[in-house]
Amino acid sequence: MAKSSTNRFRKNVLKPLAGLVLIAFIGAQFVPLDRTNPPVDPALALDAPPAVMDVLRRACLDCHSHETRWPWYAYVAPASLLVAHDVEEGREHLNLSEWNAETPSWQAHHAEEMVEEIEDGEMPPWFYTPLHGEASLSEADVDVLRTWAASFAEDG
Repeated sequence: MAKSSTNRFRKNVLKPLAGLVLIAFIGAQFVPLDRTNPPVDPALALDAPPAVMDVLRRACLDCHSHETRWPWYAYVAPASLLVAHDVEEGREHLNLSEWNAETPSWQAHHAEEMVEEIEDGEMPPWFYTPLHGEASLSEADVDVLRTWAASFAEDG
């Protein structure tokens, strides 16, 4: 009897559920997502020393600029939904492509905040670095950003 009830469960529950999951997966591929990179105006984009830009390119610009590199999985749902959402949210919070559109006090605050987020382990996010090993920041990388952020206080 136990075998019959297992077969019934597979036939009546698991097969229809698997079909629904497959239909949802296929349907999710057609959800329109914004994966664009608006043009970068060099007059507005952050222009920091080369060492700073190197760190930012490796660990920050994919989500916090208009220079996002969209990997293959950004085109396959459900990962595409998460990537597009993270980039949209990242750009809303801090967009380094529009850095110079902000006031010097805003820049100083956000440079300091960037370092704090990194020191607290919040940036880059834990789920980003396994697929982007180059985004893992060394203490030397953090020191570069710390020195850069401190330069805003000296300038002001």
